[in-house]
Amino acid sequence: MTTKKTGGLLSKLRELMKAKQVVGEPLQAYIVPSGDAHQSEYIAGCDNRRSFISGFTGSFGVAIITHNAAALWTDGRYYLQAASQMDENWTLMKHGMPNTPSQEDWLVKVLPESSRVGVDPFLFSIDSWKQFSGTLKTAGHDMVPVQPNLIDQVWAEERPAPPADEVFVQTMKYSGLSWPDKITLMRQKMKEKGAEYLVMTALDEVAWLYNLRGSDINFNPVFFSYAVVGKDSTHLFIDENKLTEAAKAHLNTSDMRVHIHPYDEIQSFLSSVYTEGKKCGKTWLSPKSSFALASCIPQDQRILQLTPACTSKAVKNPVEIEGMRNAHIRDAVALCEYFSWLEKEVPKGNITEISGADKLEGFRREQADFVSLSFTTISSVGSNGAIIHYSPKPETDRPINTQEIYLCDSGGQYRDGTTDVTRTMHFGTPTPHEKECFTRVLKGVISLASAIFPSGTKGILLDSFARQHLWQVGLDYVHGTGHGVGSFLNVHEGPQSISFRSGPPDTPITANIFLSDEPGYYEDGAFGIRTENVVVTVPAETKHHFKNQTFLTFETVTLVPIQLKMVEPSLLTESEISWINDYHVKCREIVGKELERQGRHEALKWLIKESQMLG
Repeated sequence: MTTKKTGGLLSKLRELMKAKQVVGEPLQAYIVPSGDAHQSEYIAGCDNRRSFISGFTGSFGVAIITHNAAALWTDGRYYLQAASQMDENWTLMKHGMPNTPSQEDWLVKVLPESSRVGVDPFLFSIDSWKQFSGTLKTAGHDMVPVQPNLIDQVWAEERPAPPADEVFVQTMKYSGLSWPDKITLMRQKMKEKGAEYLVMTALDEVAWLYNLRGSDINFNPVFFSYAVVGKDSTHLFIDENKLTEAAKAHLNTSDMRVHIHPYDEIQSFLSSVYTEGKKCGKTWLSPKSSFALASCIPQDQRILQLTPACTSKAVKNPVEIEGMRNAHIRDAVALCEYFSWLEKEVPKGNITEISGADKLEGFRREQADFVSLSFTTISSVGSNGAIIHYSPKPETDRPINTQEIYLCDSGGQYRDGTTDVTRTMHFGTPTPHEKECFTRVLKGVISLASAIFPSGTKGILLDSFARQHLWQVGLDYVHGTGHGVGSFLNVHEGPQSISFRSGPPDTPITANIFLSDEPGYYEDGAFGIRTENVVVTVPAETKHHFKNQTFLTFETVTLVPIQLKMVEPSLLTESEISWINDYHVKCREIVGKELERQGRHEALKWLIKESQMLG
């Protein structure tokens, strides 16, 4: 991976940090978060500030620059990538490792007395601001909001323009619930909570609420906007030029009308609600909302909790569930085509990580209702596979070969659903060690997929189901085990997750939620192994019903064969062998039927060959 030279950029930033005409009193440190004004995980090019200043392009990380140091925190998915992309000006802080200081503790240690730490208030959530500023204040430092953004001033004319693509309607055929019905649901929740206003700042919440989709952020069908729901009115803050006539008509029904405001007026709108002399009740907004917007609302009038849009969006309705199932069938067709093609072409030595990923995208584009990929395809060979969120670039592109493991993590955005699937394959002969690691990862997939648990269980309690077989031989992985998946929305959707990390929101898991099941194992410099399926929570049939408790299990929705060549059968129990065989029968019956319908006979032959019975 290319290392970015950042010395000149850091010098310019440090000059701005000291310039009184820019920041008033000089800053001793400046924080550059990863997200945008909506705290999005994936961001538009114009918001890639942390990547611009540091060179690190991963989706998670925080950069902090002082007068004589620069440090970047990221998690286990990106340790190798960050180390290779950042130059000698930067220190990598391995978030999640026992000896790594928190950002606040590091600042307290390195800053001189009575320092000022600056940050763009739109890029820091109110929750994080309270925690961060509290720690700094205790140590005698001040955290101060700084606008305009200092990175934008360094970036200057080279900064990409904000996207301006059109917004389109996600019809009832796909959404299953009208936006006025969703507004009614939001108002019911607001009444229960005693809120007069509900503010939504997360882009996928706004898109879900109004049944609209866009393309302002690559791979995520969202658009820059805010939503405010009152007791008697509902508001959308957006660049009105993005709204087609069809979208405007969609937002103006006989029963309910959405008031359209310019995107930049959200701050003044919220401030005007609480102007002196006005009587107004409480406003509900997410603790992930920006400090800039939360500050518009008096502290005693804030309800800082996950919004009902966030929690309602995660629980899919029957139309969305059916759409997700269908999208995964068509996606499986594309993957069967791809792996069938790879099996023939790889021995010729002409296929690389990039050309393979491009071919897979081409197969997906042939499927009905395909819109885009759901993230950049992780097409990785050998040691590149050990970089958990590796993305092939011309300078790192390697041939897919018959001597090394190939890991492919990919997904698609379809009008009726979002997919995310990982398969690890070998086109030659895997070593016994590779087979053992693969099998222990697969045992984790099966253990989690087969788990039965009370409705309301938190993901942290399920995480070890997937890790136990690796732990037995002293192995592990440093990423979470599962994330929520949207319905033609973000491929990483909260608030539910399955992870070893505790802390907010750690939301209970209930029925009709789609999650990924993706344990893995990675050896630096050698290979990466991950098997990932999307699953949906469904009621479990149990012999007993303790205190009338509802129990859940997972149904696997991804239907792509698991390469049996990589499996060591002696490590499997009879029940695990039965699970694999039953899964492959399901793949053959459901995906095979679709392959036949589409006339994709070579891929069908491959599917039948790869889904033979084990044992």
